[in-house]
Amino acid sequence: MTETTQLAAVMLVLLLFWPGYNLVLALFVWCRPKARRAEVPARDPLQYWIIIPALNEERVVANTVRSALALDGARTPVQVVVVDDGSDDGTPRVLAEIDDHRLHVLRRTLPDARRGKGEALNHAYRYVRGIAEEAGTVHCTIIGVIDGDGRGEPGMLTEISSYFARRSVGAVQCRVRIHNRTTLLAFLQDLEFGCVVDASQSLRDLVGTVGLGGNGQFVRLSTLTGLGDAPWSACLVEDLELGLRVHLTGRRIRYAAYATITQQGLVDVKRLLRQRTRWGQGNLQCLRYVPKLVRAKSVGSVALLEFLQYLLTPWLVAPMTLLITALMGVNFYAQFSGHEFAGFTANGSDALPALGIWLVALVLPGLVWGVVHRLRNHDEPLPRCLLVGLAYPAFLVLGSFSTSRALYRHFARRTTWAKTERLAEKEVPAPVAPQPVPKIA
Repeated sequence: MTETTQLAAVMLVLLLFWPGYNLVLALFVWCRPKARRAEVPARDPLQYWIIIPALNEERVVANTVRSALALDGARTPVQVVVVDDGSDDGTPRVLAEIDDHRLHVLRRTLPDARRGKGEALNHAYRYVRGIAEEAGTVHCTIIGVIDGDGRGEPGMLTEISSYFARRSVGAVQCRVRIHNRTTLLAFLQDLEFGCVVDASQSLRDLVGTVGLGGNGQFVRLSTLTGLGDAPWSACLVEDLELGLRVHLTGRRIRYAAYATITQQGLVDVKRLLRQRTRWGQGNLQCLRYVPKLVRAKSVGSVALLEFLQYLLTPWLVAPMTLLITALMGVNFYAQFSGHEFAGFTANGSDALPALGIWLVALVLPGLVWGVVHRLRNHDEPLPRCLLVGLAYPAFLVLGSFSTSRALYRHFARRTTWAKTERLAEKEVPAPVAPQPVPKIA
């Protein structure tokens, strides 16, 4: 076999790896049971404190608070802490209009405010810790994080409590979906979170490498106290870093596939690129945990490989995208010029089969996820799911571009970010506030 043939074979394997990997993930989530039974019933009621970081969330914070308060149940009592991180819009007024004894509003002002989501979460954490330590309820207190545009699914805390019944579980991550998926771009994000990420997290749940997300994370207060006064860092993806720190303590993170948090999707390409660039830059910041993961006795070999995969894979996306795009360009040019380019292109009778392979590798993963979305969720028509599947490759190209921007910003030491503006929403009816729940002894 010549060197050219060997290189061409390697390129073919790389080309087919992407659709193959997606097919395996899709089959895994497809075969997953549609209803989950609690592995272990919760022994004792857990006290839930839900933190909502709010910086200029006037348009959405009322709905988020009401939805969080509505999660309150007999065995899952809820208190809500909103951290107003120096808002200069109508957020303070909106919060003042919500009359509920379960709502605690912490107002931060400059210069302490606006130092990042991590600092706001740490401020609320110390507030909750003080109350729990005074009441002696640290062992049964769970801290949840819901973003300013988040909506918790009714009854979700019952499933989460079943995971926390195991003492080895230090945190639980919920499934995330997009509730304003009326536009193609927002629907693409729902396909990503509700199908691709859902399948990836479910697979990680088997090997013990579930990652925490910025929305819908629930962590034991006792686990957070072991991480000091500031469990959340100034990292641009503080949720990913917290998840790695929890894993390094030896505590397990579980994935609640049927406890769903919904959030707003971005409907503007420019804002989406900015968001994904920040995520990519934060992922790069977390690479410093690789040596600690390698040395950690609590991390097995299979888990270590999975950690390395999801920490390093984003940095392979950009060069792979450029490579595949270049090869596609060369192939299309060859069809019109007649050049073979050292055996990497097909001409004559081989042109159509070669073009078919390219097109299948390009569009098959998205179409598969479109079908999975329809069959798993049943809330969107099949034609629309197939349409978003066809657009999925372009969405991945946007992600690749964001990764390249993240690399530039990281090495240029640029870490400042503008907050993403929310979209206005219809008002959610206020829940009926129950009688005060006695503190758990």
